[in-house]
Amino acid sequence: MGGAVSAGEDNDELIDNLKEAQYIRTELVEQAFRAIDRADYYLEEFKDNAYKDLAWKHGNIHLSAPCIYSEVMEALDLQPGLSFLNLGSGTGYLSSMVGLILGPFGVNHGVELHSDVIEYAKQKLDFFIKTSDSFDKFEFCEPSFVTGNCLEISPDCTQYDRVYCGAGVQKEHEDYMKSLLKVGGILVMPLEEKLTKITRTGPSAWETKKILAVSFAPLIQPNHTDSGKSRLVHLPPVAVRSLQDLARIAIRGTIKKIIHQEAMSKAENGLKNPPRFKRRRVRRRRMETIVFLDKEVFASRISNPSDDNNNSEDIEEERPEEEETKPSELKPDPPVNFLREKVLRLPLPDPLKYYLLYYREK
Repeated sequence: MGGAVSAGEDNDELIDNLKEAQYIRTELVEQAFRAIDRADYYLEEFKDNAYKDLAWKHGNIHLSAPCIYSEVMEALDLQPGLSFLNLGSGTGYLSSMVGLILGPFGVNHGVELHSDVIEYAKQKLDFFIKTSDSFDKFEFCEPSFVTGNCLEISPDCTQYDRVYCGAGVQKEHEDYMKSLLKVGGILVMPLEEKLTKITRTGPSAWETKKILAVSFAPLIQPNHTDSGKSRLVHLPPVAVRSLQDLARIAIRGTIKKIIHQEAMSKAENGLKNPPRFKRRRVRRRRMETIVFLDKEVFASRISNPSDDNNNSEDIEEERPEEEETKPSELKPDPPVNFLREKVLRLPLPDPLKYYLLYYREK
C-alpha cells in the first residue's frame, strides 16, 4: 500500500512530503514521525526503499506505507497517558511512535502472530533506546509485545482507550474488535476495504467514519488445538509504576528543565545563534495516491490547487543566508546529547547512571 507522496532522500524529507500531502496534520504526529527513522526498521539490504511511500514485506516482516501509518496516527487522536493496543504489531515501528506520544504513564501493548517478528521488534526497540538521541527528547511509553493470534485475546483482558488492527477485519469480527474498546475510545482498522475509524460514544453506541480506501491482507483465523480449545492470548497486566521508575522519570525531567534553563540563559546573554537560513526554489510535481497490495490496486488523486494552472509548483527550501561563506564553514557540528552528558557527569555510581539512561551504556 502506498505511493501517495514522492520519495524522500531521508526521513525528514519523507515527513515533509507527507505534511505537504496533508497526511500528517498535527504537531504531535509530526514530532513522532521525525523522531524515529523509518529506515532503522528495514533490513540493511532493503534500506534504499525506506523513504518511498510504499509498503515493504520480507518473510513475516512487514511495514505499511508511510501514508497509511500517518492516517492511522492522526485518526487515533493520541494523548499522553492513554492505553493503546496494537493488533498485528509487527516490527514495532508504529508502537514506538505511539509510545513517544503516550508518555511514561501510558500503556502500550502489541499482539503479533509470528514469534520471529516479535524478536525482530524487540531488537529494533532496543536499538532505538540505546542509540537514538530522539529517545532522550521524549518521555517514552515502552511497548510490550505478546505472541499470539489477536482474535484469541482472553475475555478477561482490560479494555483500551485506543486500538489499531493492522490486518483486514472481516465483518463478522467487527463486534469482537469493538469489545476491546473503552467508552470514549477509538478503534482504527481496515474494514471492508476501507480504513475505518470507530468511536465508542456509549456502552452500546458507536460513531463510524471511513477514512481511506485500502487493501490489507485479511486477519489469519485461529488454529485450534487438537482438543478443540483456542490458545488464549493474555495481555500484560496494567500495573502502577514502581517508585524506582517514578524517581527515574522525575530525575530525567528535572535534568531536562535545567538544560532548557541553561539554553535560555545563554540566549539571553547574547551568545551567537546558528546561522539563519533562507529558502531556495525547487519544483514539485503533481502527486497521486496509489494503494496496492500484491495484485490489488486502488488509485485516487490528491487535489492540489496549483494543478489548475498545469504548472509545476515553485517551492522554497532552506539555504544558508550567507552565500559567500565556504561550504566547510557551514557544515554543522554533530548534535550533542546534553541529557546524556549531564547524567554521565552526576556524582553517582555507574550502575545508577546507566539506569537513568535506560541502560544504554551497559
